[in-house]
Parts: sequence; C-alpha cells; structure tokens
Amino acid sequence: MGKKLKVLLLEPFHSGSHQAWAEGLTKHTRHDISLISHPGSYWRWRVRGSALTMAEKAQEIVNKNGKPDVVLASGMIDLAAWLGFTKRFIGDPPVVLYQHENQLTYPVPSGQPPDGSMKFVNWKNMAIADQIWFNSDFHKESLLGALPEFLKNVPDMSHSHLLKQTIDKMRVVPVGVELSEIEYSDSIGDPPLILWNHRWEYDKNPEAFIASLKKLDEEGAQFNFAVTGENSPKDSEAIKSQFGKLSEFIVSSGYLPRTEYISLLSKTDVVVSSSIHEFFGISIVEALSAGAIPVLPKRLSYPEIVPEQWHDFVFYSDDAMTDYLREVLKDLENYKKNISGLGKAMRRFDWGEVIKVYDDRLEEIVSDGF
Repeated sequence: MGKKLKVLLLEPFHSGSHQAWAEGLTKHTRHDISLISHPGSYWRWRVRGSALTMAEKAQEIVNKNGKPDVVLASGMIDLAAWLGFTKRFIGDPPVVLYQHENQLTYPVPSGQPPDGSMKFVNWKNMAIADQIWFNSDFHKESLLGALPEFLKNVPDMSHSHLLKQTIDKMRVVPVGVELSEIEYSDSIGDPPLILWNHRWEYDKNPEAFIASLKKLDEEGAQFNFAVTGENSPKDSEAIKSQFGKLSEFIVSSGYLPRTEYISLLSKTDVVVSSSIHEFFGISIVEALSAGAIPVLPKRLSYPEIVPEQWHDFVFYSDDAMTDYLREVLKDLENYKKNISGLGKAMRRFDWGEVIKVYDDRLEEIVSDGF
C-alpha cells in the first residue's frame, strides 16, 4: 500500500451517475477524500456559478485539514475560474479533470440551439488540468474528433496550437460501479420482464422503446416491463400514460430506492437501450451483472463495455431494435446460454477492482509531478 493522500474531490452536480461515482470513490479509496458537492440541478448554473461557491467550501476544508495533495474535479465546473478563486490558499496541487460527459459531442435536442459557452468551458477545463480522465475510450475519441473543428471556428487567436499538449494529458479511467450487492440470476420469468433503466430524457430515446413494445404487443408477444432511472416527468403516472393500454404490464415506473432497484434487477430477463447518447452505461453494467439478456445498439460506448466475444449476441444495428427484441423474446433460453460469462465479465467495473486504478494513478500524479 502506497502513500495516503489528501484528495479534494469536486462534484458540482451531485446526482445520478455523478453522485454514484463520487460516493463510490469516497467509500472505496485508500486515500483521505474531502468531497465538496452541490445538488444535481440547474446544470448550466452549476457550470457557470459553482466555481465561486465551491472555492468558498474549499477554503473551509483547507483551513481545517491543510492543503490537498491533489484535486480531482468532475467536469461540470469552470475549473479555471475555481483555480483563480482558490489561488491564495490552495497551494499548487496537481489537478485532475474527470469527464463524465462533454458539451461538444452531446446531442442537442431538436429545436434547441447549441450553447457555445458551455463548450468553451469544457475546452478551458481540459487546457488547465494536469491530467484529463475519460470514463470510456469512446468518449475520449468522439471528443477528439470534434475538438479540431471547434478550435478553428473562432474569430482569431485560435487555441489550436494547444491541442496536442492537451491530448497528451488524456487517459481512460472507467467509472466504478457498486456490483458486490448484485447477484447473478439464471432464471427466466413467465412472462419475461423487460427493463429500461435510463433517464427518461431525449438522449435516451424513450419514444423508440415505447414504439417497440407497442409493436410487439400488437403481434401477440407476452411480457411485463419496468421503467426505472431518474426522469423528467417526476410523476410515475406521467410515464405510464405514454404506454397507453400497455401500462397494465408495467411492474415498476420511475426512480426506485437502491434496495428495490437491486431486487428488480434480480427478476429482469432482458435489458434494452434505445439511446442516442451514452458515454459509459452504469445501468447496463448493473443489469448485465444480474444476468439480463442485453438488447443494445452497436454504437456509442456499448461495444467497448461488452467484450468482443459476446458482440454477436447482444447488439442490433441501426434501427433494428424491435426486430432484435422480438428474436430474443422468442428464444430466451438460447440467448441466455449465449451470454454465459458476460455477467462475470462486468465485474471488472466493480469498485473493488477499479479503485486500485484510481488510487495508484492519483499517487503517481503526486509522486511524478504528473
């Protein structure tokens, strides 16, 4: 075991996957972490305004515990501004930026203009950080594809000359997931239970899931289904209403407490994603660990999350989700056999494994001067 560090962890959007990441890291690390967080709401205001309020909290911690050895900042903050606000008391610790997402490649809702100011905050954060960690290689590579054009599209004084040194600071460090409490199940329900465990928002494309279930129901397919995850319509009845007469087959709708969610995973037979955006996929990792048969698009981060030996059994192409889900429902036993071992493969994302990467890399950054 190496040196125990004082780590200042900044999470300006403490909700959902961000909260799970920050709390999992704090729980499992060998280092001493001081977490500064703000509630997970008003994300644009968090990006614009959290630097000042988080700097005030940081000063309280430094006054009490001394200067940190390293700063680890989640990306929904103006990091350059935070460093400016803290320069008189923070010292000069190495600063790591953790990119859960970015605005350069995040899909913009139809009819909504892109917010260039948010993109420039992302870029400034990467330029000022000593290291940049991405939750997946897909995330890193998609951002690298967008950065050159973005940096050229300015009136003058382009930052393009800083791109190479910024790229050199990039690493992939996956999100840790709490998997020790999730048990693998070989059972198949009658009727089978289909799970859609994503945020009920446009980038997860719930409309495609609704359309698929309605189509399969018209064809006579038998199933129950559950819709979980944080959602925009806070009232679960608002979600149910979108399924029409299918709502009688919903066994759960809306956000669940952790214990109830894990219980639902143990009963899940098939997990579906219709997402148009996914940089990692915590909920899919959880469902696969529990033994669910995946019906996933062959794009985004999913081909990276699922090892190649199972690619022929889990992915649909383009808009073929309904066709693939139909085939799975017709032959559940064989599909269950085909994914044998996949649940165990997901355990590489368990915090018990991933925390070693975080702890060692933080120590290396401090020891080697990043």
